[in-house]
Amino acid sequence: MPPQQWQRPPQKKSGMGVAGVLGAIFGSLAAVFVLLVIAVAAIGSSSSSDTSNPVAIPTYDPDDDYEPDPYSSDGPTRPSERPTERPTERPTERPTQRPTQRPTTRVTPPARVSVNTSLKNNTMYRAGSLPRLNCRGGNINQFNHSQLKALILKTGRCMDKAWQPILEKQGIQFRPPSYAIASRKGRGACGDYPSPGSMVPYYCPRNSTIYASTSALASGVGNSPGYGEIISWHGGTISMMAHEYGHHVQNITGLMNSWWSSTLDSGSQSGKLALSRRLELQATCFAGMWMRSVASSYPVSTSQRSRLFWFYGQVGDWPGRPRDHGKPVNNNRWFRQGWERSKTYQCNTWLAPSSTVS
Repeated sequence: MPPQQWQRPPQKKSGMGVAGVLGAIFGSLAAVFVLLVIAVAAIGSSSSSDTSNPVAIPTYDPDDDYEPDPYSSDGPTRPSERPTERPTERPTERPTQRPTQRPTTRVTPPARVSVNTSLKNNTMYRAGSLPRLNCRGGNINQFNHSQLKALILKTGRCMDKAWQPILEKQGIQFRPPSYAIASRKGRGACGDYPSPGSMVPYYCPRNSTIYASTSALASGVGNSPGYGEIISWHGGTISMMAHEYGHHVQNITGLMNSWWSSTLDSGSQSGKLALSRRLELQATCFAGMWMRSVASSYPVSTSQRSRLFWFYGQVGDWPGRPRDHGKPVNNNRWFRQGWERSKTYQCNTWLAPSSTVS
């Protein structure tokens, strides 16, 4: 599916922008929707009350033989319709900006008979909570390329330190993502970044790289406003980068491959979109988990937490357009789910009732 383009509405900034970026998955099997969005109810607004109903809570215990019960009495939700064809968009050029590679200390994981890579019973759901880390955001200007790029790379290293130990403890081989951060635009393995008319970053599973334009993130592109125009605090932008990192977690745990296989097995466009929403909302839940893990050091004050919750109540699928990322109320719900419940199994969107991933 081609990227979506959203425009600023006249007079009031009450619209949002959403972009789904398709990439190649491991050579010939290609494509993943990437985030995101952008929606504005009021630029410069500090915070308002939470917008979602109480967050969805799984009812199973992940320690009970690792066979989760259904999320509800109706059982796991299955898409009733399926896509008719696989995406055709393929990268045509190599990246123009070399990804930033970081060495990482390897920890020998405990021996395991097997690692479950399925959507509903994935081994990563046993990983529990992220460790509380010291990761200071500092007082940076997100409209300054050098400062924002440095913050993205710094917090990316913090994400490595958070996710690596809990995944390797479960026998999942960890590798950090790479980054390609341009001041304006570039060409990546999964296409242009940002996509034409879009401002969103994206994760490319083909080379495990997160691509972003700092000017697009902060100031937007064309009629798509930037995160910096919606929420002046840089924590909003970093939480979106944590969402992209969430796609990397999905990639290395096998969730992304399983999602793609399910998409290929589906038979309609609406079924494909339903699967995409579960994938995207799970990445948003992972972002909420990470922001909570650094809340005391970043720091995220009570008022800033409220601003984050408000922010995620403004982003999501625009009415009348392909619904690949979920309604604003559900983006808010799953970010809060990750923040408040803060365990990997609580981000199992694949067992969630359809109303929470619509």
